[in-house]
Amino acid sequence: MSTAPIQVLPVVMAGGGGTRLWPLSRAQHPKQFLVLQGNQSLFQQAAQRLTTLAADDIAVAAPLIVGNEEHRFLVLDQLRELKLPPATVLLEPAGRNTAPAMTLAALHAHAEGDDPVMVVTAADHAYGNEAGFTRALQAAVRTAASGAVVTLGIAPTGPETGFGYLRCSATDGHDPSAAQRLAEFVEKPDLPTAQRYLADGRYYWNSGIFVVRASVWLKALRQFRPDIASATQMAWDGRTTDAPFIRPDRAAFEAIPSESIDYAVMEHCPASTAFDTRMVPMDAGWSDLGAWDAVWEVSTKDAAGNASRGDALMRDSRNTLVHATSRLVGVIGLDDVVVVETPDAVLVSHRRCSQDVKQIVGQLQRDGRTEHNLHRLVHRPWGWYDSIDSGARFQVKRIMVKPGATLSLQKHHHRAEHWIVVRGTAEVTNGDQVLLLTENQSTYIPLGQVHRLANPGKVPLEIIEVQSGSYLGEDDIVRFEDTYGRVG
Repeated sequence: MSTAPIQVLPVVMAGGGGTRLWPLSRAQHPKQFLVLQGNQSLFQQAAQRLTTLAADDIAVAAPLIVGNEEHRFLVLDQLRELKLPPATVLLEPAGRNTAPAMTLAALHAHAEGDDPVMVVTAADHAYGNEAGFTRALQAAVRTAASGAVVTLGIAPTGPETGFGYLRCSATDGHDPSAAQRLAEFVEKPDLPTAQRYLADGRYYWNSGIFVVRASVWLKALRQFRPDIASATQMAWDGRTTDAPFIRPDRAAFEAIPSESIDYAVMEHCPASTAFDTRMVPMDAGWSDLGAWDAVWEVSTKDAAGNASRGDALMRDSRNTLVHATSRLVGVIGLDDVVVVETPDAVLVSHRRCSQDVKQIVGQLQRDGRTEHNLHRLVHRPWGWYDSIDSGARFQVKRIMVKPGATLSLQKHHHRAEHWIVVRGTAEVTNGDQVLLLTENQSTYIPLGQVHRLANPGKVPLEIIEVQSGSYLGEDDIVRFEDTYGRVG
């Protein structure tokens, strides 16, 4: 008699900020949505990678994405590019770390009485060996199906002090690639301790991947952190659904204690007789891409150890990374340096100092600047805009509207706008008038006039917008109608 396949729910945690990859990664467009290698973002790679877990005994559902409310349309756009099955997106109204996020996923998985094995991964990690990833995760799924709590460990290649570690019990001659009993989670060590871990042979880097049945996770959370369990349940009970989005109750969610999966549950499991806690080794070329130095490590390099992306010229340099996004970058005589160019900010750092980029981000926040939050090119659900130029009382933007997309019906108290169509067809609501404009045609929106821009065509619409007025901030918008729920 055939056995029913193990039901697997892939859970992609996509809510991080990625400040150490500034200036490419920003709060409104963090690193998981960036293309750092190949032609897919890290988030797309994570979602695509989990589909490979399917086997004769493993059935894989559409992915469940847990992400930030602010990134919801980035998530949908990038999933649409992959042509993956429809995904459910759980939207966090505030950051509360990974334990509440994983609990929301478990409550969703359990809502209809199901109890799938959840494979919970970060959206911003890279893997050089996809086959190794699949083999390890399939082994973890089969182990977790029997009720075990499973995590994935990376065999250390050096005395790394930036990662947490997993200590396993002695293997006693068993297959070292099989699930091993996990003895302890260990904090990030100092260098002598990391060297001792490396020599010991029982220590692995903590990959941050967790594989467990939804019911087992909820049981463990209720045992070790009942406060998080009850508070997350309240937020879940007050949820609203606007497919594919599920939104927990904002006030209840903001009251949940902020805690990581490791601290809330995983570190307690090995010492508890109630939970069989296992670690499956994974040899998959893993990197958490936590800083620009890690991006250099996984990048394709020339004979001098240099890596580049974009329009870059490098001479007499070694072990250097250049990431250019909008213009030519020339580098001469630099060793072990990172150069990252964007239209509005440039980072130059020694590679060994790349973890300290977060200090620059902190300074931008303290100074009230916006470069930590937004790129010059800002993605919106309807398309994007690029702030080309600005000065006293004027701003120029290039705007792209997707085919069939519509901006909100809105007005501004402090600025007037001129729109010039440079590509496609624009449907313009300008007060009581509705106009169709084509290339080289234009219109003027007076200050205070109710207006709307839409693309009724089948090709992207591009316009140049010239704003003029006493205040040109993005918060000078009064919305009356909006396809994306942003009225106000």
